[in-house]
Amino acid sequence: MKQILITETKLHLREPWSILFTLGLPLTLLVALGHIPDLSKPDPNLGGERFVDVQLPVSMMLLALCTVAFNVLPGVLATYRKQGVLRRMSTTPASPAAMLTVQLLINTALGAVAVVVLLAAGRLVFGSALPSGVAFVPVLLLGTAALMAIGLLIAAVAPSAKSAPLIGTAVMFPLLFMAGMWIPRDVMPPALKTISDYSVAGPFVQALRDTWSGQPPQLAHLAVVALGVLLFGGLAVRLFRWE
Repeated sequence: MKQILITETKLHLREPWSILFTLGLPLTLLVALGHIPDLSKPDPNLGGERFVDVQLPVSMMLLALCTVAFNVLPGVLATYRKQGVLRRMSTTPASPAAMLTVQLLINTALGAVAVVVLLAAGRLVFGSALPSGVAFVPVLLLGTAALMAIGLLIAAVAPSAKSAPLIGTAVMFPLLFMAGMWIPRDVMPPALKTISDYSVAGPFVQALRDTWSGQPPQLAHLAVVALGVLLFGGLAVRLFRWE
């Protein structure tokens, strides 16, 4: 698997569009939206916090992770299936499962780099505080695993390489909405907030914000995200087609 990891990393670096898009879009939005005066003032609806302190960086981190999970990961695997790469690998000592693991590692690393870049940008540009809770990183890893599981499920059911990113985009935007990208979860109507609480992305974002400020995450939120890992991951494994 080591050789596959090295080879796939080189291939990703030779085609940097996914890296640039994953980093460039949320970073551009972070800087642009952060310079809107009203978003730099304390907001009573956010407990007196500035939008740029927690709401905006966490939302941009989610956007970066969703881009990787729902566009990059399914697109690569669906293309490899179309080209017969996975089928040919099944006849060699390097199993298709090794390829799947490598793709998960590479895309998770890409998401981690995006998170670090956004945290640094928020700190340097707006003076936003860095996460203070010790549970922030474990929550981030758990939520990333849940998003990647959904991405694998999309790769499993996508009928073609072209449709995989399209399906991913169709899934991504409703999840971003439920996570509070356009309407903060704190001001959502009760019915919409309830739906958000079961959307995986909503509890993930809320747990990130809680741990950002040093508060412990709610067990209900962690349970929903963990259930997402098991449910979507299990379905992806069951339905995934190597050829």
